[in-house]
Amino acid sequence: MTALKPHVAINVNDFEKSLLFYRNFFGLEPVRVREGYAKFDVEQPPLNFTLNQREYGGLGALNHLGLQVSTTDDVLAAKGRLMSAGLATFDEMNTNCCYARQDKIWATDPDGNRWEVFVVLDQETDSDPTSKGKYTEPVKGCCAS
Repeated sequence: MTALKPHVAINVNDFEKSLLFYRNFFGLEPVRVREGYAKFDVEQPPLNFTLNQREYGGLGALNHLGLQVSTTDDVLAAKGRLMSAGLATFDEMNTNCCYARQDKIWATDPDGNRWEVFVVLDQETDSDPTSKGKYTEPVKGCCAS
């Protein structure tokens, strides 16, 4: 099986606020908008992303979502685009997270879904025993709810 692109579907409480957030977050218009439904077909990185207006309780099982990019310049470009759209971001540059050193920014959508835009600068490998534990982050923070 060849996967074309990841698909992420999320439930949202306020469809219009979420639609505006994701238009700004992805920097593009959805390919389909229906009552309580929108589909974004993101080319780079490949992603099929949908919004579904549906009441839900609690935070559910979703921890966070992310877009991995190629360079720190890409992270900073995303930050600039989000800030230009009036969206708040939180920076974590040169941080140890998920067993890697990363530069990243975070943004939170109207329903509390946390998104990171990140680049991996260096990471542990399973094949190199000397790298194990190099980027462990024992404190609460990275990717924590």
